[in-house]
Amino acid sequence: MIPPIANRFVAGEGPAQALEHVQRLNERNVAAIVNLLGEHYDERPPVRSDAGEYRALAGDIANSDLEACISVKPSQLGLDLGEDVFREELWGVVDAAAEHGVFVWIDMEDYTTTDATLDAFEELAREYGETGRSSSDQGSDAGVGLCVQANLKRTRADVERLADVPGKVRFVKGAYNEPADVAYQDSERINREYETLLEYAFEHYDGGIAVGSHDPAMIDRAIELHEQHGTDFEIQMLMGVRETAQYDLAEEYSVYQYVPYGDRWKSYFYRRVTERKENVWFALRAILGR
Repeated sequence: MIPPIANRFVAGEGPAQALEHVQRLNERNVAAIVNLLGEHYDERPPVRSDAGEYRALAGDIANSDLEACISVKPSQLGLDLGEDVFREELWGVVDAAAEHGVFVWIDMEDYTTTDATLDAFEELAREYGETGRSSSDQGSDAGVGLCVQANLKRTRADVERLADVPGKVRFVKGAYNEPADVAYQDSERINREYETLLEYAFEHYDGGIAVGSHDPAMIDRAIELHEQHGTDFEIQMLMGVRETAQYDLAEEYSVYQYVPYGDRWKSYFYRRVTERKENVWFALRAILGR
């Protein structure tokens, strides 16, 4: 059971709890990106188990008529065991999700996984197309999206490469502690890169832009670019972070909340608590009962 101190950031240990949270979000006009917590498996059984749960989750989302999609990590689907394992499991998840009309986001992990993740995304996006349809009759809301990280020095070239790929792209600043030869270390430089990437995307992409940020300045800039170019976009934020802002933004824009669940919640919770000062104060207040 997840303690009250952690359930601000994690929806529960099972899919039923996660989908109950999604229902409450939908009532506030916020959609959800549902993620089963798990990563960096070095054996095949947990990979198969998580892939199977994602396939079932897609059916549950569709049958519940919820405004939600799913998000997977490459290392969760076996990338550490080999690219062949990763592609086999990822294709199985995306195909099952497409049958139910459910969108799949492919998260980006550390820089060593970037090429394999990009290649898989591009192939899947071209197969399923803008509406998520391949040669068979899959659901029209299906499809795939990819996360790119502004702190990586290669990302400008990657974003240009993806301009004509018929999938969605989520722009984030980057949360991994990458070496200086591949990633910018200064927060101001990363902010400039993020804004530059958004400007390029809004000018050159035909929609499919996801602004994955809690930074009010970047969200405001995205809104300005949307008004300037008319390009469709959505805002994505984490469960438990600036939720009032999420509800306010959802009155006018498309907003998604990243909703994690599962019994591997401890490491995720500690990352959330330590990455922002206000989250530390929240945890301390919960411990002290205030």
